[in-house]
Amino acid sequence: MEQDKIKKIVKKKYSKVAKKKSCCGGSASCSTSDEDIARTIGYSDEEINDFSDANLGLGCGNPTAIGLMNKGEIVLDLGSGAGFDCFLAVKKVGNSGKVIGIDMTQEMVTRATENAKKYGYNNVEFKLGDIDDLPIESN
Repeated sequence: MEQDKIKKIVKKKYSKVAKKKSCCGGSASCSTSDEDIARTIGYSDEEINDFSDANLGLGCGNPTAIGLMNKGEIVLDLGSGAGFDCFLAVKKVGNSGKVIGIDMTQEMVTRATENAKKYGYNNVEFKLGDIDDLPIESN
């Protein structure tokens, strides 16, 4: 029961963040920018600038820096948010690969899908789903 309560709180917060420009909503009182947060967990300025609309300062690591991704592979990003890591991953898997982002909020899926169109990626797909019940088939 407690887990459901936590998920509802997280969904509500992330839905609000997805509707804003940044985690802080562009507020002057925000002490750390989304870019600063991304830098502290290992993203380069180039990566941040390339996909600034997808970086909401919500990440907890840089999977494209530590994960081995090759051309033609399929990558699954759990908790994909606005798609930041997905767009970095698609650069590694190339046109012959595919990236699938899963997020628990419709607002994030919508924003990520809009970002994919903006950045011109056709081999990135975003799906609404829960990490405990993924909306994809095995393999």
